[in-house]
Amino acid sequence: MFKSIDPYSGKVIGNYKTHTKNELKEIIEKSHSAYHNWKRNNFSSKGKLFLHLGELLRNNKEEYAQLITREMGKIISESRAEIEKCAWLCDYYANYSESMLQPEYFNTDAGKSYVIFEPIGIIYGIMPWNFPFWQAFRAAVPTIMAGNTFILKHAPNVTGTALLIEKLFLEAGFPENVFRTIVIPVELSESVIAHPYIEGITLTGSQRAGAAVASQAGKHLKKSVMELGGSDPYIVLKDAEFNQSCKTGVCSRMMNAGQVCISAKRFIVEEPVLEQFIEEQKRLLENMVLGNPLEENTDMGPMARIDLLENIESQIDKSVEMGATVITGGKRLNDKQLFYAPTLLTDITKKMPVWKEETFGPVSVIIPAKDAEDAIKIANDTSFGLGASLWTQDLELAEKMAKKIEAGGVFINGMTKSDPRLPFGGTKRSGYGRELSYLGIREFTNAKTIWIA
Repeated sequence: MFKSIDPYSGKVIGNYKTHTKNELKEIIEKSHSAYHNWKRNNFSSKGKLFLHLGELLRNNKEEYAQLITREMGKIISESRAEIEKCAWLCDYYANYSESMLQPEYFNTDAGKSYVIFEPIGIIYGIMPWNFPFWQAFRAAVPTIMAGNTFILKHAPNVTGTALLIEKLFLEAGFPENVFRTIVIPVELSESVIAHPYIEGITLTGSQRAGAAVASQAGKHLKKSVMELGGSDPYIVLKDAEFNQSCKTGVCSRMMNAGQVCISAKRFIVEEPVLEQFIEEQKRLLENMVLGNPLEENTDMGPMARIDLLENIESQIDKSVEMGATVITGGKRLNDKQLFYAPTLLTDITKKMPVWKEETFGPVSVIIPAKDAEDAIKIANDTSFGLGASLWTQDLELAEKMAKKIEAGGVFINGMTKSDPRLPFGGTKRSGYGRELSYLGIREFTNAKTIWIA
């Protein structure tokens, strides 16, 4: 039995039975049967269903946003934006998938040679709770549009959202079993990966979860895509537009109570503006309104679960023991609710947890840099490589720096984010493979070569 608990009130808002092994086996078999029919559909018919799904999302945005907020605690404006983004994703792939999967022709010694992109079967998606709609849609929409079917295993604390998503696909007119949600404990996940009808696995989650699932996928020779989070650098050079870089930095870091894989985590600031940047960050953080995430004036809600709060608390406490200085925050706000004060740390060294580990909570760390080259060196001094943000008015320098930063994406004078039009993913221990754009829809296809003498 899974429970959904409102992290703000602490009340249980849903109880859900888990699927039995026999039910799980039946779901996989039905998804396999559905695949053989679904893959024959043309892009126009599939696109119409996704356009309808986007309409459902927009028409019921408030209802779905409230469920997100009640299940995992993000403020209601962020939940609404998440639903809107999912609708945009549906529209995007409905309109552009056919062109992304057109045959590609090559000049060879053949009379004709080309590559076609064909679906491969059932894709198993293991998704986290922090963007419960977006993460599921980001993985499922291009995968299904390519002609595959999709089975979702969501995080237990957002089971209500997971089941609603399955219902929405049916309401939009998708055939049964094209999209399925399974409610299973983690122990049963390997049996899904091992099943001969499962052809690919996509996971968004922690480095530990990614290593375990990637190992299982490799053992069973299944294609996999891993998005494993990061310790993203946010570089501010001395000529940066100061106010905008400060405000955007706080927004990036404190969105979703800091529980975002691509949020700014290590602020690397050139020394001439370091003290001013610290003071402004402190002011902005201390002015944030924490409270009920369903209220419109709230800037930040609670963390999603007690174990997540305890983990960020431990990372900060250990770093302070090792010499980090707390500029503001650094404590729980009360013993009964899952609020941790927006925190700013300085005097950071690379042995501290807040540097070398992913920090999934409302803590910013500031690291001084002597110049642009030093900033790049600091940015790359991590085992992660998901995203990066770089602020300077010298755009020629910025592009040169961006090419030297080890990350899946570098955003110049803007916040790191995912966008349906751009490939999303990381390098190093932030994972492999890409979601979104044309690369994302091709991940779970067979690139088949046709050669004609």
